[in-house]
Amino acid sequence: MTELRSQSDNTPAKILEAAYSLFSTQGYAGTSMRQIAKQSGFALGSIYNHFASKEDIFVAIIHERHPLVQLFPWFAKIEATTMDEFARIGASGMVKELETNPEFLNLLLIEMIEFKGKHAGSLLSKVQPDIVALSAKFNNFGKQIKPISPVLLIRVFVGTLISYFFTEMLLSDYINPEIKSNSLDTFIDVFLNGIKNDSNFRYTEGK
Repeated sequence: MTELRSQSDNTPAKILEAAYSLFSTQGYAGTSMRQIAKQSGFALGSIYNHFASKEDIFVAIIHERHPLVQLFPWFAKIEATTMDEFARIGASGMVKELETNPEFLNLLLIEMIEFKGKHAGSLLSKVQPDIVALSAKFNNFGKQIKPISPVLLIRVFVGTLISYFFTEMLLSDYINPEIKSNSLDTFIDVFLNGIKNDSNFRYTEGK
């Protein structure tokens, strides 16, 4: 967490860094407090002086490094005058961030699979100001988009990009390179225009 990193005693930050590395590679259940202590270089008792449990450590990490926490503030600051422009800037930025830090998705999967979304409420509370700012940005696009809930629009947008990244990782070795080079553009076209065959849909795969 940012406030921990600013303390003169950076022990908590070092503990979080060690745990983050272990959780990302071994999962939550596969990581013990003793492993965190060894990785961080602190005695087990010192760990408990700062965090009451392993779950407390995980919560501190996701509040700092969960993909939503990392990306939502950036989405809210995108300078764009059209929904099309926003979607393409946001998509390229998010995919680049996930490619640079693929461990972000490991945290997402741990929260979804091992905790079954237990900490979703606290995460949403943390990014609530950014959701409000992003919703206002979508409202500014006016009649460019359908009159649907901005929160629903955010869910669809983020879900589209995460599904793109997951399928890209899983199928990368099996996709025709020519098609692969245009696949993100096509994902965004589908997000913006749907899959119906009309004049507004720019199909780019294979071209």
